[in-house]
Order: sequence, then structure tokens, then C-alpha cells
Amino acid sequence: MNTPGLHHVTAFAKDPVENLRFYTEVLGMRLVKKTVNFDDPATYHFYFGNQNGDPGTIITFFPFQGSRRGTVGKGQAGRIYFSVPKGALPFWKSRLEQNGLSVTEQTLLSEQVLLFNDTEDLPLAIMEDERSGKSQWTPDGITENEAITGMRGVLLYSYRPEATIRFLTESFGYSKIGEENQIVRLQSEAAVGHIIDVDLAPKESGVGGWGTVHHVAFRTTGEEQAKWKDILAASHLSSSDILDRSYFTSIYFRESGGILFEMATDEPGFMTDETFDGLGTELKLPEWLEEHRNQITGILPKI
Repeated sequence: MNTPGLHHVTAFAKDPVENLRFYTEVLGMRLVKKTVNFDDPATYHFYFGNQNGDPGTIITFFPFQGSRRGTVGKGQAGRIYFSVPKGALPFWKSRLEQNGLSVTEQTLLSEQVLLFNDTEDLPLAIMEDERSGKSQWTPDGITENEAITGMRGVLLYSYRPEATIRFLTESFGYSKIGEENQIVRLQSEAAVGHIIDVDLAPKESGVGGWGTVHHVAFRTTGEEQAKWKDILAASHLSSSDILDRSYFTSIYFRESGGILFEMATDEPGFMTDETFDGLGTELKLPEWLEEHRNQITGILPKI
């Protein structure tokens, strides 16, 4: 079994208001779901993506107020890549700089890329990619010729880079398509979320906290999810039970390079409890937390 590519990436933030502002107003992504961390309901869980919240377009955040700052390093995804249409990089360089961000233009594996951090120091990048098409979500100041179409992929900092590459190619079906300056590029067949870069010589160890990635989720089907548990066990990787995340089901495991991976289903998606027009407009809670709504909303920061 192969995975089509990324489902979502989840990161830590510290300020829910600033997190919402940056990803909706600066990057122009759609807030497709506003819920809570199911393991810590006093913390929001925001999902940003394209107009539908399609798999491969989603970046999610746990904004833990009062949390410590993290250190980006080994055992983590070190940078998240976004896709935009061809010719859109000058627009994004100007827009990011106008919003006070420091932007570095760089050539990575023979293509131009913009490197920057969000306002809470999470490393990001924007790359042009015709493969992902154009977005139908175009907030003020951003047209379909510039709008983010989804995730391009991630850069991984592994404790065992060669083992991580071997797992991604042999178990997940990625293909190696390039190598440059100690970065190996792998690719899946998906239109979005199809690039994984692996750094062959990451330096320091990562420490979780705001400004870092918590886990990287890959796509699977409900039918295949249980089979993945057997495949992982055969690779001597222990995995969690299948967990209900309302909008998908998940299993979690830490690959041999120390990075937390998730296998998430495409279904049922984000329109199980909201209409298309209403996505992200209300606080949604899973059934088992609904009876505690008043207590939860009394604790959550006002946004």
C-alpha cells in the first residue's frame, strides 16, 4: 500500500488571536474548522486549508497560551512548504515584507523558493507549483493567480535520515527525484502535499513548543488504516489505536528517525457538522465533549 501524500501538518502556536490573523489575513487561507484539542479541551485546535479543507491543503495548530518556545531540530518536521501558482512569488515576497516579515529568496533543487517564519517563528516556505492548480478561496487582495493552493510538502529533520528515506520509499511509496546540498527530495503521485525533503545532516535536537511542528499526517483510507497497523508492526514500529478525530480517523506512530507521523483518512471530512458556507464559523465539539460546552467556552480565550 502507498499513501497518496500528506493529509495535514499540525504545529504549536502560543496566541490564538495572532495565529488566526496571520493564516487568514496574511496568507489568505480559509479557517475550515474551529474546535478544541481533544486531549486538552482548554486549548483551541484550528484547521486552515483551501475552500473545502481538502486533504493535502490543511495546516492545523494547537495555540497553547503560556507555553514554552520550542527549538526546531532533529525528530521534527523543520519547515512547511506551501504551493502557489506559477509566477506568484514576486507577489508573495512583497506581501510578506509589507507585513513586516523577513523573506529570503533561495534556489532549492533548481527551483526558486521564499523562506520565512510566521509571526510566532514557525519556519515556512512558498514555492510555485502548477501541479496543484488554482485556489477558489480568494480573500481581499489575493486573486486566484496568487492564492495558496495547499501544502507542497515538508522538510524533515531526522535522527536517522537514511532510515527515514528508506521507510518513505519502501513503505509509503515515495520516489527519490533529486538531491542537492545534503537535501534529498522525495515525491508522491498526489497533486498537493506530494513533496518530502529530508535533510541528511540536521544539527541540533528538536524540542517541542510554539514555533515547531508536532506531527506530519499522511493520507489513507478507512479500509487500509487497520492494515497499516500490521505493516508498521512488521517494521517494528508501534502505533496507537485507531482514534476518532471527528473529521477523520487516525493512527499515530514515531518512525525510526524520531518524527511523529499520523495516518489520517480522507473521510468524512469537514462538512459533517457545518455547511460549505459555514465552515469555521462556530466552535465545534465532539459528541463526548458537548455536555461540557459551557465549561469549555468559559475557559477558552476569547477570539
